[in-house]
Amino acid sequence: MNSFTYTRADSVEHAVDERVAETGARFIAGGTNLLDLMKETVEKPSRLIDITRLPMTSITETIEGGLRLGALVTNADTAYNKRVQERYPLLSQAILAGASPQLRNMATNGGNLMQRTRCYYFYDAATPCNKRQPGSGCSAIEGFNRIHAILGTHLFDQEGRALEPQCIATHPSDMCVALAALEAVVQVTGKYGERTIPFAEFHRLPGNTPHIDNALEPDELITAIDLPPNGFADNHMYLKLRDRASYAFALVSVAAGLELDGDTITNARIALGGVAHKPWRKPEAEALLVGKPTTQESFQAAADALLAGAQGYGANTFKIELAKRAIVRALGQAAKLEPTE
Repeated sequence: MNSFTYTRADSVEHAVDERVAETGARFIAGGTNLLDLMKETVEKPSRLIDITRLPMTSITETIEGGLRLGALVTNADTAYNKRVQERYPLLSQAILAGASPQLRNMATNGGNLMQRTRCYYFYDAATPCNKRQPGSGCSAIEGFNRIHAILGTHLFDQEGRALEPQCIATHPSDMCVALAALEAVVQVTGKYGERTIPFAEFHRLPGNTPHIDNALEPDELITAIDLPPNGFADNHMYLKLRDRASYAFALVSVAAGLELDGDTITNARIALGGVAHKPWRKPEAEALLVGKPTTQESFQAAADALLAGAQGYGANTFKIELAKRAIVRALGQAAKLEPTE
């Protein structure tokens, strides 16, 4: 681990000023991902700015009727918050499906959004990785890629010819998959003031800049996550498929929320994890469900649309069919047509 200096911020403004003053500085709260990256010399901050004392540790009501999750509220406190459990059970399910109790007790909501991929080659500084060192290559494409992306990796030149992807890593968060389905909004503060980022625009696909994970400016700090009034509390499901029952990242995960009028779908949200560089949504696929009955045929049509254009790279090709089946199953469970255990 490289040497670094340490500063404890006493206000949001102080934290931002410290980050602006030093390009190599990084914010730290729970540190459950950043410290691992530092130990592997993937991240080499020159200074750590401790934000744990900042006033972002509460869950409050919003004027619109939703909830505002403070960026420093732990994942555990969020998952077990009574209002979250009652109004946004999809989010609670997703958080509790991730990591371990010990990590959830340390990890913060803001940090969850900022965590980086768990690609083996990204963590191995001895191998080429465009996310770690742009232009060096992507070892996963010809390597062991069982956990890697099947969506959002395509690149094309100006004539429309397919190019080799720059990165096929996946985003590791469970919480973020639920937040994508709920259409949360991220509140941030930087040197130019406050702004909001719709969740669909927060994380990026790799494109030609796989080393840039999200839409934050370097000086910006996440202060809160806003949940909308509609939490799909009556019909929801978070389904996570993984190699073992705990402390494993998703091969495929599905966050599904439905609104029903009898057995007719009036609104639908589906977000996928473990399949792309960001939580994957396709509103046009969700629209196929509106006005349709809660049948396997309806769910299968949405699944096929969501996975349109998916591409495997050998060891991960099985994910295409796995994801389709997971979508059908999660929608069936959200509609209460199948048992959830």
